[in-house]
Amino acid sequence: MDYADYIADPLRDCAIVVHRGVWRAAPENSLLAIERAISAGYDAVEIDVRRSSDGEFFLLHDDTLARTADLAQEAEGLTLHQLSSLHLRDRDGGETNRMTGERLPSLKDVFDLTRGRIFLHLDVKRRDVIPGVIACARAMGVDREVDFWGDLKTQDDLAWVRDNISPEMVLFMAKTRLGSPDAERQLDLLSELNPLLCEIYFDSLDQLAARRALFDKAGIKLWVNTLDSVSCAGFTDTAALDNPAAIWGRLIDAGVSAIQTDEAEALKTYLKTRRVQLST
Repeated sequence: MDYADYIADPLRDCAIVVHRGVWRAAPENSLLAIERAISAGYDAVEIDVRRSSDGEFFLLHDDTLARTADLAQEAEGLTLHQLSSLHLRDRDGGETNRMTGERLPSLKDVFDLTRGRIFLHLDVKRRDVIPGVIACARAMGVDREVDFWGDLKTQDDLAWVRDNISPEMVLFMAKTRLGSPDAERQLDLLSELNPLLCEIYFDSLDQLAARRALFDKAGIKLWVNTLDSVSCAGFTDTAALDNPAAIWGRLIDAGVSAIQTDEAEALKTYLKTRRVQLST
């Protein structure tokens, strides 16, 4: 499996990227949530990566363990052994969700589970940790199955990516904001780096349409979040459940070829319906 080859494939369907695993049926960022994403046949799973006090890597979104493991403590101050002993609350955590038998996983546990089975979008919470995560992925033979992302707002950002990520030949996704006051500078930096993948933010779909030719010519594939909390211009999962063609369909028609969602099964169903409609 080669993630970059998959992303570059002009014949593939829109990629379904499931957010923190199938967390409505398992604790978020758990091995069970990831296994359920694999079993469902989704293309990639997003996970959050942090570094423990003893230099190991583990999965957690928040700074503290309060929401997911009922422990009001900074996670990165604990050793991996301490972290791995913690049980996780179901779903997205919090007091209303029960404690489960699932334990907080290490990144190595995840790589053992996913190798050759699904692609991983690694949301590494601190940029300086990324080189170590790349080394871990390479040592475990999954460096061609993961991606890393980051802002590309300044020349310093561009230099950091070129120094720390580009030589490693791993998939990098830049984040570009078309509605930002410095959008033109961000696009210039994007053109300089010319990554295969770009997470795009916009205030209206017209902004995306106006740049479609630029992305197509450069061969840059576009990724959009429809997660309710970080979506663009009302293109949310909630709205997509009511009218998938008006949300997911319009994004795909505008050139988006990877969608991160909390409603992966609904997106999968829509893509199947869309394929049938396009073939008739």
